[in-house]
Amino acid sequence: MCKVLGVSESGYYRSLKDNKSPKKAELLLVKIKEIIAEHPDNENYGVKRIHMALLLAGEKVSYSTVYRIMKENKMLKKIKRHPNGITREDMEAQKSENLINRDFTADEANKKWLTDITEVQCSDGKLYVAPVLDCFNGEIVGLAMDDNMRKELCITAFENACRARNARGMIIHSDRGSQYTSKGFRDCLSRYGAIQSMSGTGKCYDNARMESFFATLKKEKLYRLRTERYSMEYVKTVIFRYIMIYYNRYRIYTANPEGLPPVVYRVQSEKQNKAA
Repeated sequence: MCKVLGVSESGYYRSLKDNKSPKKAELLLVKIKEIIAEHPDNENYGVKRIHMALLLAGEKVSYSTVYRIMKENKMLKKIKRHPNGITREDMEAQKSENLINRDFTADEANKKWLTDITEVQCSDGKLYVAPVLDCFNGEIVGLAMDDNMRKELCITAFENACRARNARGMIIHSDRGSQYTSKGFRDCLSRYGAIQSMSGTGKCYDNARMESFFATLKKEKLYRLRTERYSMEYVKTVIFRYIMIYYNRYRIYTANPEGLPPVVYRVQSEKQNKAA
């Protein structure tokens, strides 16, 4: 038969072996599914995070290859937009300068923090969520949630962050909402030696990294959960677990070197600084 087909005997048997072996794309798809299966919230991983996860696992593969495989298997994620911020500017209050000036990077932890408020509809009312984000590694260092968005919500979030990180003297950036221009909030900043920075009026991009976090929280967790069906207390626990456990400690963070999760990157940096 080999003579009739004009092929060598060794080539014929090699072709049989190749046909029985899984293709490289099939093996890669298995690894992608394994990454997604590592944590329930990894279902939200897009091409960029899957690519970084594969590289971290020692798999040398191009971004375009990962994109092609995920597209062929209908694993690409659609982007869902979220509403704009909900805080209202206090026109009478004295404003602070924009010290961040859209530079959301930091060369060390607890140097630049961002904060804002978002609302989440629950079955028994609206839940207001106020996180504090560290520009160094993207970690949410402080968090407060309540059924209102009075200044005490923002004060609690900031104080929680300061206690958790044993930090003071940072720049803290927000919009010009009345909560952040209040005397109570500014007195709190003064106690921790913090320097206030504020976005320009009507300029949401002045706090874009914080807005990006809210988009991630809603797209990856809250929209999928459909929070309007659940009580406020239950949604609080879901948000806390997602942010403080998954987002901070396990989720690949593309802005960090090698995609390291925020806490992992901070701990690694602290060890390197001590060794230096």
